[in-house]
Amino acid sequence: MAKEGILVELMTNHGFRKTIKYLRAFIIISLIGFGCMMIVFLGILGYAKILGAPPLAVPQSTLFFASDGTLIGESNSGQKRYWVPLEEISPDLIHATISIEDKNFYEHNGFDYKRIIGAILADVKAMAKVQGASTITQQYARNLFLEHDKTWSRKLYEAFFAIRIEMNYSKEEILEGYLNTIYYGNGAYGVQAASQFYFGKNASELSLAESSMLAGVPKGPGLYSPLESLKNATKRQAIILNSMVENGYIQKDTAEKTKETPLTLVGKHPHKTVEAAPYFQDAVKNALKNQLKLDERTIALGGLKVYTTLNLKQQEAAEKKIQETIASSSEIQVGLIAMDPKNGYVKAMVGGRDYEASPFNRAVQATRQPGSTIKPILYYTALNQGFTPSSTMRSEKTTFKLDDGHTDYAPQNFNNKYADGEITLAQALAVSDNIYAVKTHLFMGAEALINTVKKLGISTKMDSVPSLALGTSGVRVIDMANAYSQFANGGKKVTPTLITKVEDYNGKVIYENNHETEQVLDPAKAFVMTHLMTGMFDTKLNGYAKVTGNSLIDDITRPYAGKSGSTETDSWMIGFTPQLVTAVWAGHDVGKPITLTAEKGYAKNIWVKFMEEALKDKPIKGFNPPKEGVLGVYVNPENGKLASKDCPVRRFTYFVAGTEPTEYCTDHLKHENHNPTKEKQETKDPWYKKIFKWGA
Repeated sequence: MAKEGILVELMTNHGFRKTIKYLRAFIIISLIGFGCMMIVFLGILGYAKILGAPPLAVPQSTLFFASDGTLIGESNSGQKRYWVPLEEISPDLIHATISIEDKNFYEHNGFDYKRIIGAILADVKAMAKVQGASTITQQYARNLFLEHDKTWSRKLYEAFFAIRIEMNYSKEEILEGYLNTIYYGNGAYGVQAASQFYFGKNASELSLAESSMLAGVPKGPGLYSPLESLKNATKRQAIILNSMVENGYIQKDTAEKTKETPLTLVGKHPHKTVEAAPYFQDAVKNALKNQLKLDERTIALGGLKVYTTLNLKQQEAAEKKIQETIASSSEIQVGLIAMDPKNGYVKAMVGGRDYEASPFNRAVQATRQPGSTIKPILYYTALNQGFTPSSTMRSEKTTFKLDDGHTDYAPQNFNNKYADGEITLAQALAVSDNIYAVKTHLFMGAEALINTVKKLGISTKMDSVPSLALGTSGVRVIDMANAYSQFANGGKKVTPTLITKVEDYNGKVIYENNHETEQVLDPAKAFVMTHLMTGMFDTKLNGYAKVTGNSLIDDITRPYAGKSGSTETDSWMIGFTPQLVTAVWAGHDVGKPITLTAEKGYAKNIWVKFMEEALKDKPIKGFNPPKEGVLGVYVNPENGKLASKDCPVRRFTYFVAGTEPTEYCTDHLKHENHNPTKEKQETKDPWYKKIFKWGA
């Protein structure tokens, strides 16, 4: 018996020792496992810290604004994404969202462990996934960086990004980001887009009833959207209101009243399609890409705020006058640019009659022959080479022998009409005499005009040929408007400008236009040229032909300067006041001849109707001469000489100081009650006449 007892005791002690051995091994393995887990966990935290704050930029709609701050359009990716600060979101919506999505949001560090355990138990009990446990931080991480699949790898990545977000951002920043990225259905991402879509108002304006209804949508937009199922949406709204009571955000009686509050649903995005100036908006996007060097993804989804130069009233006037003027049956196309000559800001742009039918922008992309609208640039060049408004040359049918000695060039005037005598530069411009222009061009040499064209910012190729004086080398409408702006502003360089400022999605200014002035034209000569361009509206310059603006005179109510032009296939009108320059081109896209009389007048008629409408509320301003460098005198427009009291027509004309005429007109001296011999002597012999002639 003693032996048996000893044997039992030994076996018992051996079993105990074996149990202790296993227990010790389990503890050691557990400690090692826990240590490894801590190392991994600390490694993850360290790695997250090294990586730093993850960027919170998400795809957002880029918005385009007119000069008065009116929203005119947005990038169209099929999604509406706007970002609003937390303080511009209704507190009711914030409380409703926290109550239903993550009531412990302000207490946890990104993971709600109690909720996770509860979700696991609920799933096990139901033998299916019936309850979610993702916090707002986890959902935000998913919205920012991940696809919405249900793989383990996605879950791990979501957890890692949640850690990074919690480590580097405040709860307010996380909540703001979440509310601005969550999907509410119907292409609306974020509370601002959703508020506008469902209720037609900003997120800051939502009521408790609207907020509690909207907060229920993200759980399943196809199921809980009030536009899909008002019954389901109302049930979920009630659940959310009850949760707000439980979490202390509202009182029970308030919740009950809110459940009974009727809601008005809108169900459309306020800016679903491009509503204003589609050609202009395309040009702005092109400027963002080519001038500001922004990539297409940033332009489309960067959440930019692009502030432009567009004047909505003037844009509407341009589109309206084009539609009213051009017959619906006509195939004529049109391009229009209106600019502020002081700074180059484009105020209106029309690139065609129907953007949907043809988005090709004829105002900035098409290169067309400018015809006689090139002549002001030609004659400014001539002023630099000693010409004056009174310089005379013969207007007659002429065949020019070119330098090679073998080529003839025989330009013609409109309707093949000529003065068959001397005319002044002022009259030549007003009636658009082609012979005078070609003679001037050949006298100066082709390079003189080409150099001035380049100085004025026209970059298209100019052919060094005699017909260049008649506008046979192609230009763009926007470049011609810009060139004329530099006459209108006294010779200061401007560049066509579409964008004044660009902000990123955070409101940081990434571009701001700083207009700097540079004198590129002589201010005295620029003013003289401007005054010469008023001649197209002045019947005092009628001669062998009427001034080219004769048909517009009855329609204008203020001083204008300008020049019309035409070729077989192109019709132009460019004109300005000190406040606004407008260039209009009309013609066929394929370069087909313009044959109908009405169609030949479209450019002029659109121009005058638009200018009168665009400026009707603006003060009437004349063209004021510079303080020095010019002198105005009365001349006889027929010969350019100083007008005497006997001249039947006297026109006040500006000259560069020192180039004004010194000889008086004697063509209209009265002979009644005068001694012809004495008069002849008086007009020939006085000393001042001899001085005038010598000076001339």
